[in-house]
Amino acid sequence: MPEYLLPDVGEGLTEAEIVSWKVEVGDTVAINDIVCEIETAKSIVELPSPFAGVVSAILAPEGETIPVGTPIIAIGSDAAEPAPAAAAPAPEMEIDLSNPAASGSGEGESLVGRMKADRGPTRRARKVSSGAAAVHMQAQAAFETGMASPMVEAEEPEPAVPASSQAPAARAESDVRVLAKPPVRKLAKDLGVDLATLEASGPNGTISREDVERAASGSSASTPAPAAAPAARRALGERETREPIKGVRKMMAGAMVQSAFTAPHVTEWVTLDATRTVEFVERLKARREFRDLRVSPLLVLARACLLAMRRTPVVNSFWDEAAGEVVLKHYVNLGIAAATPRGLVVPNVKDAQDLSLAELAEALGALTATARDGKTQPAEMAGGTFTITNVGVFGVDAGTPIINPGESAILCFGAIKKQPWVVTEGGEDRIAVRHVTTLALSFDHRHIDGEAGSRFLADVAGVLEDPASALLF
Repeated sequence: MPEYLLPDVGEGLTEAEIVSWKVEVGDTVAINDIVCEIETAKSIVELPSPFAGVVSAILAPEGETIPVGTPIIAIGSDAAEPAPAAAAPAPEMEIDLSNPAASGSGEGESLVGRMKADRGPTRRARKVSSGAAAVHMQAQAAFETGMASPMVEAEEPEPAVPASSQAPAARAESDVRVLAKPPVRKLAKDLGVDLATLEASGPNGTISREDVERAASGSSASTPAPAAAPAARRALGERETREPIKGVRKMMAGAMVQSAFTAPHVTEWVTLDATRTVEFVERLKARREFRDLRVSPLLVLARACLLAMRRTPVVNSFWDEAAGEVVLKHYVNLGIAAATPRGLVVPNVKDAQDLSLAELAEALGALTATARDGKTQPAEMAGGTFTITNVGVFGVDAGTPIINPGESAILCFGAIKKQPWVVTEGGEDRIAVRHVTTLALSFDHRHIDGEAGSRFLADVAGVLEDPASALLF
């Protein structure tokens, strides 16, 4: 039976979380059909099937983080052949790993060393010599609904457990369907809570930490506790909610810590009148070649950055500590920071310096749409050389952004707001209502000095103040 092993979909990927399954046991799939979505340390990735056939087993549950190389789905014929019931002349000892809670969910309970004679008809036992294979079969059994649990024989079985300590058959049957993460199982064991008696309130029918704590703090362990609404749970004394640090959020945190404590950051600010840019954007929207494209001041800012790099190329460089070199890049992979429900991602437009204004608008629109849908692929975030973060969409004036690892500068684009502004006309000053914004540039002060950073920022601001000045570059 072919098994699909979790692949490395990005350079150096070690693990990923199963976000959702797109197929079920019994479905027929073709090669390249999408079978599931996974979350890596960078993005949500759809996995196509490398096999064609009928889905025999789902080997990894949704919400679990598993290492690369772990079997996640079986596609093909049935995983095992049914075996007729036969009375053995002598009880045969074996280890039952079909139950995720086989390590025990209560005192004195163990499913290790149960006898075949006590269980009646079952599937043909399969011998395993490693814990990894046993875990594989355990996962398969937990998600093959309607099938008898496969028994896993140990090559060196444990000593028999007295019959008085064995769990009732009915209890074992219910435990097979209990879904809970290992930390939750350990908590239940420590608190003496029987997972089989709880009503799951977690995602995809899993027992959550709150379910266990609620049962231990007041509810009877033998009576399923209904899932409480968030407000009701707070009324019961819950003052904190814990969320695991994983996936995109974990990657982002590591990258920001690395950058903040490796590259000495300097941030410079400039506040400017962007009224002409706002007017220019409105004129662009009326042009035929831009009618089907998303046009905003961010497009003008992106082009301004590309032009300003011609005069200050060091902004588009990288400090290579290992080689003792500054790497000046003659191409611009322009990154746009995008907030998603799973964390911040920074996809980039490859070779943005070669695109026309219309092509750049199209590329930025596709990039942001993909990021919002959570479909940005690792390759689309690799190799960035300069980043723009647009905090203006949240109504924020500006900030002090942290440089992305592998780059040397990042520009923060603040909100454009109508404000009173001093306008000079005919040698006289007057107060007028103008569209005002603030830019903040953070750069690596190891090789970008104040003069270079200031010149770059001033050039970008000049284009926003007067888009016609782009003709000077």
